[in-house]
Amino acid sequence: QVQLVESGGGLVQAGGSLRLSCAASRSIFSMGWYRQAPGKQRELVATMTSDGRTHYVDSVKGRFTISRDNAENTVYLQMNSLKPEDTAVYYCYARTNVVIREYWGQGTQVTVSS
Repeated sequence: QVQLVESGGGLVQAGGSLRLSCAASRSIFSMGWYRQAPGKQRELVATMTSDGRTHYVDSVKGRFTISRDNAENTVYLQMNSLKPEDTAVYYCYARTNVVIREYWGQGTQVTVSS
């Protein structure tokens, strides 16, 4: 079992920045972030493997940056140039790579005001 502890959400004006953090209880292959806005399905935002491969949803490319500290089992999401449509609950996500298991954080609210 892997526990994920998130931090860093909040309220920010459009154009502002926030940084999300997620610490895992142990080393894990892939970590990243999903988000879910009211009335919408949960969508992938960004992921990063332990060997540095990244993936972003098109809507955040150039604005969000995912990074990892493998020694601390922590993943970060730097969110710049935030837009009101980025408003959502952001969930930390982790996945193993041999026997596939997925884990989720409790979610952190990000609200971007116009």
